[in-house]
Amino acid sequence: MKTWIRRGLIAVFVLALLAGGAIWVGLRLGDARHQRVVQVPTLKIELPTDPASLERGAYLYRSRGCAECHGQNGEGRVFADNQKDLRLAGPHIGPHSALTAGYQVEDWVRVIRHGVKPAGHPVFVMPSEDYNRLSRADLGALVAHLQRLPATQGGPAVLELPLPARVMYGFGALKDAAEKIDHTLPPSEPIADDGSARHGEYVAQMCLGCHGPGLVGGRIPGAPPDWPPAADLRRGGPMKLYASTEQFTSMMRTGKRPDGSAVSPVMPFTALKELSDIDLRGLHAYLQTLPPAAP
Repeated sequence: MKTWIRRGLIAVFVLALLAGGAIWVGLRLGDARHQRVVQVPTLKIELPTDPASLERGAYLYRSRGCAECHGQNGEGRVFADNQKDLRLAGPHIGPHSALTAGYQVEDWVRVIRHGVKPAGHPVFVMPSEDYNRLSRADLGALVAHLQRLPATQGGPAVLELPLPARVMYGFGALKDAAEKIDHTLPPSEPIADDGSARHGEYVAQMCLGCHGPGLVGGRIPGAPPDWPPAADLRRGGPMKLYASTEQFTSMMRTGKRPDGSAVSPVMPFTALKELSDIDLRGLHAYLQTLPPAAP
C-alpha cells in the first residue's frame, strides 16, 4: 500500500475516533446537565377563586402557548415530529396526571417561572423564559386554572432529540430554560390592560423564547434544522407590513400577511389567534417603539 494512502487511512481513523469520543463526552455531559439541581427562590402566591380571575387564567392558558404543548385540556400533545429523529410531546398535566397530581402551588410556580421541576432538575423544552415575568395575579390565575382542568387521560412527556442536538446541549451550545432566566427577578408589577405600549411590552414576554431578547429574531435555539429563523420584530423589518393595528391583528388571527401569503406555520397561531383585541393592540403599539431592525 502506498505511503500516502496508508497515512490517509490512519488520519481518517484518528478523526473518527476523535469524533466518536467527542460525541460520547457530549452525551455524558448532557446527561449530567439534565440531572443537575438548580436552586431557585421560593415564591408564595395566593390562588384566586373569583370568576373573573379564573377566566383570566383560562385565557392565559389558551393564548400564551400552554395548550400548544399540553393540549386544550391538559391532556398532553405532540408538537414536533419529523418522523425520523425528532419527537417532542408536552406531558399530561390534568388532574389524573402521574406527573403533576402531587404538585403544590410552589411546584407549579417553580416550573412555570423558572423551568425547574419540584426536585430541582431543569425542564428541557419548557419555555419558562416566556413566563418568568408574569405578574403575581396572572401567575395565580394560571395556576388556579391548571388545578381546575377537566379530568382527562394523557401521556408522559416525550423528548426524542437528534444526536447533534443532544451533543450540543452537553457542550452548552443549546441551553435549557433554567439557564436563560435571571432567577432573582421578581414577578412584574401589575400592568393595566389598556392597549398601551407598556401593556404590550408585558404581552411581548411570550415572544422571547423564539424571537430572543430584544425580539431581534434569528435561529431559534434547539429548533429543528428545517425551521426558518424567527423574524426580527424591530421597526423596519417584517413589521413594516403592519402599519395599522388592524393589519397586525388580522395576521395574528389568520396567519396571513396583507398580500394574502402565509406566514411560517412555525408561528404558534393556535395560541396567537386567542389573544384579545386589547392585548394585540398593546403588542402592536410596543413593537412600534423598538429600535430599527438591522439593515
